[in-house]
Order: sequence, then C-alpha cells, then structure tokens
Amino acid sequence: MTRVRFAPSPTGDLHVGGLRTALYNYLYARKTGGVFVLRIEDTDRERHVSGATDSLIEMLGICGLTPDEGPGIGGDYGPYIQSERLDIYHEAAQQLIDSGNAYPCFCSQERLDQVRKEQQARGETAGYDRKCRALDKSEALKRMESEPYVIRLAVPLEGEIKHYDLVWGEVDFPLADVDDQVLMKSDGFPTYHLANVVDDASMEITHVIRGEEWLISVPKHLLLYRFLGIKPPKFAHLPLILNQDRQKLSKREGAGSVAGWLERGILPQALINYIAFLGWNPGDDREIFNLKELTDAFQLKRVNRSGSVFDPTKLGWIANEHFKRAGTAEIALLAKPFLKDTEFGALADDSLVQLIGSVQKSLHRLDELPEKLKPFSAHYPPPDEDARQWLASDGAKTVIPAILDKWKSLDEPDADALLVVVNEAGKAVGVKGKDLWMPLRVAMTGMTAGPELRVILAHLGYKEAINRLSKM
Repeated sequence: MTRVRFAPSPTGDLHVGGLRTALYNYLYARKTGGVFVLRIEDTDRERHVSGATDSLIEMLGICGLTPDEGPGIGGDYGPYIQSERLDIYHEAAQQLIDSGNAYPCFCSQERLDQVRKEQQARGETAGYDRKCRALDKSEALKRMESEPYVIRLAVPLEGEIKHYDLVWGEVDFPLADVDDQVLMKSDGFPTYHLANVVDDASMEITHVIRGEEWLISVPKHLLLYRFLGIKPPKFAHLPLILNQDRQKLSKREGAGSVAGWLERGILPQALINYIAFLGWNPGDDREIFNLKELTDAFQLKRVNRSGSVFDPTKLGWIANEHFKRAGTAEIALLAKPFLKDTEFGALADDSLVQLIGSVQKSLHRLDELPEKLKPFSAHYPPPDEDARQWLASDGAKTVIPAILDKWKSLDEPDADALLVVVNEAGKAVGVKGKDLWMPLRVAMTGMTAGPELRVILAHLGYKEAINRLSKM
C-alpha cells in the first residue's frame, strides 16, 4: 500500500509551498488508495514556535487535507511528533557508530567557523575537514564520556550515488562533493537528515514527495538507508515556488503565508485549486477544480521541474470563479467574521444572503465585502467627483424630480414597482440609458457602480428611497 507523509517543522505559519507539498501527498494517497501521514519534525528546538503545530493542523483541516494518521489522530506507527521519538534516533545513531558509518566529532563552533573561513579564502567549497574522523575509535569513545560532541555521517571518500527521481529523472551525486553531515546534535536531538530517514523507514513510507531544496540531500539520505540496511522509498522533488522576481517565495512576503491568505478571506478550495497548478497541470485546458476533481486528475508524472511564479492576480481570478460557483448561504456564513464590526454584521441571515448574493460574482476575497456592501449602507456616503458630476448633469436635474413625483404617488411599492416607474418617468421627460439610471444610482448610494438597483432599493425600502431622492 502507498504510504506518503507531510512532515512540516513547527517554526511558524504554514508556507504555501508547504501546503502544496501536503496537497500533492494527499492527492497521491487518495489517487492510489493509500495513506496520508502527518508527522511533526520538531527537532530544531531553537526555531520551534509555540502553537505552530496546532496552527499547521488547523490549516490542513480548513483546506480539506485531513491526514489518516498523525498527532491527535493516532495510528499504528506513532508517536508522530519527533521530539517524542528520541530513543529511536539514538539507537540508529549508535548502530551507525558501531558499524563505522558514523563518528563523534568534538570540534568547537569556533574551529568550524575558522575552517570554513580558510576554505572560502582558498576558493574551496566549505565543509567539515573530517579532523575527528581520523581519531582512534577507543580514544573517541573515551572522550564521549566527558566532552560535548556531535555525531557525523562517515561519507565514503570515493564513488558516486545514482538516484532516480520521479520528477527529475536520473541524478548522479559524486561522493567527493558530499559533506560529513551532522546526524545528532550536542543537545541530543537528531538533525533532519537522520530523523526523517529513520522515521520514513519505521513508518513504512513508500514515496517521499517533498520540495526541490531537499534534492541535494538525497545522497546523504540514501547512504543512511544503505548503512542502516533499509530499502529506501521512491523520491519526488517538487519545483520551487517563486515570487514575482523569480526568487524563492518567502513567508515574510505576504503571498507566502497560508494563514495570511485565509485571514483575508480567500476560499480554501480556491487556494488549493491555485497551488495545485504551481508545478503540475492536468494535461488539458481545465483550470477550475474542487478537491475531488484534483484527486481524479492528479498524476505525479505531470509534475514538472521548472519553478512556478506565485501570481496573486491569477489566484484572484481562480478565487472569483469559486465564489461564482459557491452557495450564497455558505458564503454568507463565512462572511460573518468579516462583517462583525460593520453595520451589516447584525443583519438577519436572509437579508445578509440577499445582499451577498448581489455582489458574490464580483468577489475575490471575503475582506472585500465591507467595501462592496457600501451601496447598501444606511448612511449615505459623500459622493465622489464622478458621482457629483452625474448629479449636476442636465439629465439628472430633469429626471430626478420626475422619478420622485411618480414614486410619491405609489402606495408602499416594492423594488420592482419602483423600477417600473423609473422607466415611465424617463419616457415622460425623454431621458434614457445611463442618463436615466446613473443619476438614480448615485442618488441612492453616492456611487457610480455597485450591485443591481433592484436589490439596493429592496434593502433601503420605499421610505428611505424617497428620503434620499428628496435630498437631491
């Protein structure tokens, strides 16, 4: 059975690249009838952010990427948080030392910095000079009893690692270019390299689908699988997500944060739809997908190598298409937190649904709603320059009094009846088209654009419509 994992580090908000990695793992598991595992890699204690694990789990849930196994869910391969698995890593590290495939290193940070500085001055690739690898084993074991140390991988000095990647194809790594990587830090916590190999093996992960930045680490990981006597999984390294300058997209840039987009009111299904296309395509001209449709269409072989630029404008277009397809009652429910501090926050559900339905097809994010609902405001806003010009036009001076006279003759009409009378007033004074309707819109809302006048009039009501027109 296919088993894949998403293994984020709780060092801050979930990045859109991380969400894409989770998505592709989820899609592959669902497409193949496999298992999607969530594992939290929290061994970097210096960068650990309190609450980040809960936030990661929440973001995945909001986006519909529910794991089959993981923290808070359970499973037969737990614990699923690395800081709860330290004994397993120590056993693996000891196995590597005993077999001569790893060794303790006692070099201080000051010495390592000096070695790196000298290598760079000579134009060499910076890396560990393997000083402690030459230590007599008995001496090294004795020093381990009293001195701080790390454990390093003993990389063979010659040869190469051949690797077939499901995205990149054949990739060869000369071992001369591979550093003796630290596997266990002096604080007793493993580095990513040891922990993820040990965990992927013990959790029986069959496919590792992760970001391109880890491709350079493949030779170290394949050596660890070999030294531990474990069959490696298949690997697929996903292309980078880039910013508009074609640099790697950072969370510090607003576009990089999943929480940032959701807080602004992007529909989760729209964000998922968009990031699916950052490195993959379905092989046809379809662009709008729900999660089930993505699952049906997804194939790893259609993931490409080229970095993809994160384009907020394209995300906005996809988001708008999802708003057009969504149920208005559902959107109204999601909209409530975005309207709670506005006059629309206290509206009855049926009234809110009606107003949102009138602007829904123009939405890209829910945080646009306060602005888009302004035409329905109980407070007439000061008209802008364009609006004032319409009110000062000859057509407005002729048609507004005509409309007002006809409206006053009606007995509590509904919005449709008011609009019928507008047409009659226009014919009576010879005004039509924009010259008829724009002055009325401005008189009702103070704006030259917005939702249908029928919905605006229905919301304002007959008395308020008369009141506004009387003030023009």
